[in-house]
Amino acid sequence: MPVLKLDTSRTTRYEASRYLDSTETISAYLASSLESDDPQDFLRALAEVAKVRGINNLAREAGLNRESLYKALRPDAKPRYETIWKLINALGVGLTIKPTGPKFEDTATPA
Repeated sequence: MPVLKLDTSRTTRYEASRYLDSTETISAYLASSLESDDPQDFLRALAEVAKVRGINNLAREAGLNRESLYKALRPDAKPRYETIWKLINALGVGLTIKPTGPKFEDTATPA
């Protein structure tokens, strides 16, 4: 069976950062990335947002040095929660926790 040949010479790589033009859009983008089963999706999204905001500016606003921010956002990095928390706050967004599974039932017997 012949393989479909496509001319991709005029295509460009998709970069979400081109569309992240408001805090609301950034917030929705990060929230969507958290729905993935792969934690690296969130870090990739955070790296895209960092490009939009400027690595130097975001590092300064988060109280981090630029090199630490680059290390935290590189592929397969495992940044500390404290670092993520600083970045989230510097971006002006927050995290929300919501139930995703069955309700927790109190199994304790009443006194």
